[in-house]
Amino acid sequence: MSVKTHFSIKDLENLSGVKAHTIRIWEKRYGLLAPERTGTNIRKYNLDNLKKLLDVTFIYKNGVKISKIAGFNPPKIKEVILENAAVHKEFYAINSLKKAVLNFDTDQFNSIFTSLLETKTFEEIFETVFIPYLQEIGMLWHMGTIDVAHERFASELIRRKTIAYIDSCTLKSKTPTNKTKVCLFLPLDEIHDIGLLYANYQLEKHGIKTVYLGTNMPLKSLSIPFSKDESILYITYFTVKPDTNRLDSYLSDYQNIVCKNKKHALWILGPKHKEIAKIKTASNITCFSSLSSFIEGVKSINS
Repeated sequence: MSVKTHFSIKDLENLSGVKAHTIRIWEKRYGLLAPERTGTNIRKYNLDNLKKLLDVTFIYKNGVKISKIAGFNPPKIKEVILENAAVHKEFYAINSLKKAVLNFDTDQFNSIFTSLLETKTFEEIFETVFIPYLQEIGMLWHMGTIDVAHERFASELIRRKTIAYIDSCTLKSKTPTNKTKVCLFLPLDEIHDIGLLYANYQLEKHGIKTVYLGTNMPLKSLSIPFSKDESILYITYFTVKPDTNRLDSYLSDYQNIVCKNKKHALWILGPKHKEIAKIKTASNITCFSSLSSFIEGVKSINS
């Protein structure tokens, strides 16, 4: 599949949140965009059209009338965006990160991140910018508005930032005082590891040493790094796997395979928490519905 360089009006609607009908009106009445036309007279928008629409949308959603925006030249658009960026940091950052990903521009991504660090902690950036951004990027990919290359590019940049912060915590941390062994893993066929990496970051930040096994782990291999008599806390993150119709059997397999000698606790995070809530789970399984509740759980390990 080739990476998109031209977009339909439906793509623009998905990326900007502005209805296609409204985009047509803005185009016809104010000349905001200049799409090419196919042989059958269908609009085809390039990257410059898309980036301009994202800029216009940001200003418009901050209360400036479209008739006024239409009269702005490019320097004025940039000026108004910067004026509003300080007030609406998260929305501005997500909009800017979209443009960085569409251009595959690592420098722009890093610049946005560095700017956010002036007023936010890494945790605040991750929870208020990166999470909604990744959710939106994932949705756009599933709708076919962007290519898998865009989604992977965005995910990998955030993944690298998270790993860097894990490393910084590891270097600063002292000898742990708690005796709990903590093991992080993802189930078979689950490759979305950013949430699990962030969980690892929180553990390391609170002085808890971890064994990080990462993606695509079979249950039978989870106990290999540990002795039979050790007390282990397993932590996983369900994004798309296990399949909904297999959740119950997966948790049963966990009890039968991993907990043969001892009932090891299993903490579950991720989007599938709502589905797990419908299942009757064993007492050693805890499902967290939010990162904040997980962080409270992390604090309880030390206490």
